[in-house]
Amino acid sequence: MPKFHVKKGDEVVVLAGKEKGKQGRIIAVNTKKSRVIVEGLQLIKRHTRKSTQHPQGAIIEREGTIHISNVRKTDAQPVAAE
Repeated sequence: MPKFHVKKGDEVVVLAGKEKGKQGRIIAVNTKKSRVIVEGLQLIKRHTRKSTQHPQGAIIEREGTIHISNVRKTDAQPVAAE
């Protein structure tokens, strides 16, 4: 498994793409595809079938993925030396 500079729960800023300059918290990291899901950014619309929750079907808006090279950690905390 590769090691990345960010992990779940980190605050990041987007460096490139249509969400450039925006900040958010990482919800999930996909290590196989080197992508992250950032809370409230890169929103996509998913069409869903009819179900008990959505009897008419629905269009649900949720977060898409961003390549890990396009995000930078914002709250770099120094390691406390004791």
